[in-house]
Amino acid sequence: MFGPDTKTKFPLPNYDRLCFLKNVIRNPNIIVGDYTYYDDFENVENFEKNVKYHFDFTGDKLVIGKFCMIASGVSFIMNGANHLTDAISTYPFAIFGNGWENAMEGKTYPNKGDIIIGNDVWIGHNATIMAGVTIGDGAIIATNSTIVKDVAPYSIVGGNPGTEIKKRFSQETINKLLELKWWDWPIEKITANLQNLTDNKVEKLT
Repeated sequence: MFGPDTKTKFPLPNYDRLCFLKNVIRNPNIIVGDYTYYDDFENVENFEKNVKYHFDFTGDKLVIGKFCMIASGVSFIMNGANHLTDAISTYPFAIFGNGWENAMEGKTYPNKGDIIIGNDVWIGHNATIMAGVTIGDGAIIATNSTIVKDVAPYSIVGGNPGTEIKKRFSQETINKLLELKWWDWPIEKITANLQNLTDNKVEKLT
C-alpha cells in the first residue's frame, strides 16, 4: 500500500472532523493539493466559511499546496475585506446605492493579490492569514498568529503581527529541501522514504 486514497473525504476511519481538504471544497477559486488536511472541532464544512470576504467579483484565489496541515479556526481574509485607506473616508458608500452608486467611479478598492500556501505547511489553531500573503514550503504558523506579510520557507512564525521565531533548519539544509521538493515525488518514493521524512537527516533522502 502507498498511503491513503487522495479521493477519500475522511481518511481516518470513524472520524469525520478531519478531511482531505480538496474533497470538500466547492469554490473554484480555492485550490488545494493532495494530502492536505483540515481538522475542525465541529464540522469540516466550516473551512469555506473561514475563507472570509471571498467574493466572485474580486477574482482572487486561495492556493494551498500538498501535505499541509490546517487546524480548526484558521481564517483567510481575502481582498473583499479591503477598504480605501488613502481616501478621506474608508466607508464603502457605493455598495449601498440609492444615489451613492457612483462613489467609486474611476477608483478601485485595494487588491493585495492571492493567498499562496506552500507545501508541507502547518498552520496552528485560530491563526489568521491576510490577503496577498505567501507562506513558503515547510513553514509553521503558531496558534493565534496573524500573518500580514510573507513567510520564508521552513521558518516558524508566531504572534500578532506574525514575526519569525526561528528557522527550522540551517540555510544549507533548507536550500537542499527546496531543491528536493519531496512532495512532488511519486507516492511510491515518498512511501519508501517515510522513515527519512520523519527524521532530520536530509542526506538520507533518496
